[in-house]
Amino acid sequence: MRDLGAGFRYLLKGQRWVARHGKQYGFGLVPGLITLVLYAAALVALALWGADAVGWATPFADDWSSPWLGLFRGFLTAVLFALGLLLSVITFTAVTLLIGQPFYESLSEKVDRDVSPDGTAPESGLTLGRELWISGRDSLRIVVRALVWAVLLFALGFIPFLGQTVVPVIGFMVTGFFLTEELTAVALQRREVELRERLALLRARKTLVWGFGTPLGLAFLVPFVAVFLMPGAVAGATLMARDLLGEETAEDGADEPVAPTH
Repeated sequence: MRDLGAGFRYLLKGQRWVARHGKQYGFGLVPGLITLVLYAAALVALALWGADAVGWATPFADDWSSPWLGLFRGFLTAVLFALGLLLSVITFTAVTLLIGQPFYESLSEKVDRDVSPDGTAPESGLTLGRELWISGRDSLRIVVRALVWAVLLFALGFIPFLGQTVVPVIGFMVTGFFLTEELTAVALQRREVELRERLALLRARKTLVWGFGTPLGLAFLVPFVAVFLMPGAVAGATLMARDLLGEETAEDGADEPVAPTH
């Protein structure tokens, strides 16, 4: 339970950090706004032409009598839109981080310098192109993992009672885990921590991860909230990455270092 509360505190600390650094917050909003516009356009297109796509994909049902044809294709259209919405929630962070790599890399470095006892921040030494390649590759691998979970949980959602109670809770916890991985990757990649090792670090501190990522995942369900929380989420994830690696942190930039929570 201590780790659960610590994870949520890192989320709040990140939001407080960007609130004190207004310029960084403003720059950090740009990638989220770009991603939001792209995703909104895709979802609008899916809503407008989803029924046509379902009709094209199910020619075998053309001769079905009413009301079965309408019910069948209406159900598939609703499922298609629901999957599109779920996919947008799962991939929003990954796409935003990829678009905003230079913005969030700079923000994360400034957080490290601000809270490091010696005022320094780790640097990867890689070119921007190489960083984008690694970030895109790892994000794709995480998205594939998340989609496997999404399909599984979607199927389990049809189980009476459990599908309406336990499965949604598990879904938010899974979403929180993958959100946290994507966000901490900004700081951990600068430290040359590979994806396999990052996942091992997060699995070893699951309650810390859930305390950070699950409330964030719930907040991201509200339209536009993800855009405004992203800069603070990156800042908070940087603080949590220091904890995961056992690095000392000067609380809120103070002079006295604070030991990791584990």
